[in-house]
Amino acid sequence: MATTTAELEQLLMQRSLTDAELIAAAETAADFRILPDATVIKIGGQSMIDRGRAAVYPLVEEIVAARKTHKMLIGTGAGTRARHLYSIAAGLNLPAGVLSQLGASVADQNAAMLGQLLAKYGISAVEGAGLSAVPLYLAEVNAVVFSGMPPYGLWMRPSADGVIPPYRTDAGCFLVAEQFGCKAMIYVKDENGLYTANPKTDKTATFIPRISVAEMKAKGLADSILEFPMLDLLEAARHVREVQIVNGLVPGNLTRALAGEHVGTIITAS
Repeated sequence: MATTTAELEQLLMQRSLTDAELIAAAETAADFRILPDATVIKIGGQSMIDRGRAAVYPLVEEIVAARKTHKMLIGTGAGTRARHLYSIAAGLNLPAGVLSQLGASVADQNAAMLGQLLAKYGISAVEGAGLSAVPLYLAEVNAVVFSGMPPYGLWMRPSADGVIPPYRTDAGCFLVAEQFGCKAMIYVKDENGLYTANPKTDKTATFIPRISVAEMKAKGLADSILEFPMLDLLEAARHVREVQIVNGLVPGNLTRALAGEHVGTIITAS
């Protein structure tokens, strides 16, 4: 039975925020889905935007055509320039929070460039606080561009393995999809999807069309096409219980994924 507001308030006043009964009471109400008809699309930085015009222009055309029937929040990755910054900052022994800020600056640049390419179609790029205006953008033009890096900055939780920020643009875009209660999360990369190994370095790698988070962890697919910590976010999600990875270099793949086709790889929460 759902807890009333008065009962929940009483628990909040009397108990620790980690109290089991309080947590259970807070969980009884269903989450409100803010943008249930929208899809978040993450455009890879290194895989797509860094390739320049040959990769980005066809994708822009596909986005413009798709927005006639789909509502899209388009997040950008960071890519090669962020890796260069990470290498310098790590060499200077700077902490993960500083590296997180540097990576965010590159993702911001990519969002600005993609926003300029889409500007003549009325599709704008928004920054942090501008995400509050997303519903208006979607109502007017069915699409908006944002920087995919989560705004943790100095508050980035350090990885146990080093100073590279563990939650980057794959995680940032997923969190937007989950918190807005969107209907789907699509990652646009430069591979057909997930493989048993990195196909760029291992020619024996085989394609995986569908897999669960538990199966990925059991297989030890740490060198996967997505940030590995993002899988924990997917596993704990309430709304977005699967993500799809498509090859953005193949024309029509994004459109097919938006239409609900199983193209590329689907990773499920359970």
